[in-house]
Amino acid sequence: MTPLVDSHCHLNFEPLNAGLEDVLQRARDNGVGHMLCVSVTLETFPEIRALAHGHANLFASVGVHPNEREGREPSVEDLTSLADDARVVAIGETGLDYYRSQGDMGWQQERFRRHIRAAKKSGKPLIIHTREAAADTLRIMREERAEEIGGVMHCFTESRDVAHVALDLGFYISFSGIVTFRNAEALREVAKQVPQDRLLIETDAPYLAPVPFRGKTNEPAFVKHVAECLATLRATSFEDIAEHTTRNFFALFRQAKPPA
Repeated sequence: MTPLVDSHCHLNFEPLNAGLEDVLQRARDNGVGHMLCVSVTLETFPEIRALAHGHANLFASVGVHPNEREGREPSVEDLTSLADDARVVAIGETGLDYYRSQGDMGWQQERFRRHIRAAKKSGKPLIIHTREAAADTLRIMREERAEEIGGVMHCFTESRDVAHVALDLGFYISFSGIVTFRNAEALREVAKQVPQDRLLIETDAPYLAPVPFRGKTNEPAFVKHVAECLATLRATSFEDIAEHTTRNFFALFRQAKPPA
C-alpha cells in the first residue's frame, strides 16, 4: 500500500505539539508516510524547521500567513535566506484572506507578491491560501508570473472556474476535511474534476477535522478520511488516490525526497 502524505499541517500548534510523538505514531498506524509542516509566522518558523530536521518524514515551509499582523513582516531576502535549507521545501503559506481581514487589503497583496518573488528566487513552490479573495489572488498570481514556479492551492474551497484557472497556471489543488462536510456538495463536484496528476490531500491540522471527527482536534492520521472520500467521489480505489497524491506531492515539492 502506498503511504499517504499530509501535504499541509501545523504540528507546532497546540494541542498537537504537546503529544507530538503520539500524533506521529497514529499517523504511521494510519498509513501516513510524510507530512509538510507549514509556517504562518517568522517567529515560529524555527519550531517548524526543528521538527523537519528532527524527523526524517517531516518537511517544512517558510512564510507568513495573510492574516498575521503582529509579527515581523517578511522581505523577499528574509524568505529566500530562510528557505536555503534542505528541509524547507516550499514558500508559504501565503495568499489573500478577505474573510478575516477588512479594509484596505494593499498590505496583504504586497506581502503575497513578496512571497511569489521569493519562491521564484529560491526555486521552491508556493503554498497559497485564498478565502473570499479569489479574483485578486488569481490576478496577482498572473501579474507576478507565479506559473514560473508553481505550487498548490491549499485547502481548496473555491469554484470550478477558480480551479480551472489555477490548473491552467500549473498549480495543484489540495483538498482537506472540508470535502467530507455535509454542506460541501459544490466542492465535491470540483473534487471529481481535478486531474489525477494535480491532486493533493491534506488535513490543515489541528483544524478542519473530517467526518467522522468533525469538531474535534484534527491530526495527520485523519488524512486517510479525505483520501477515502475522494476515492468514492472519483469512483476509484483508495490505493489509486494514495498512489497519485503521494506521487504528486514529491513531483511538486521537488526538494522533498520520497521514501527509498
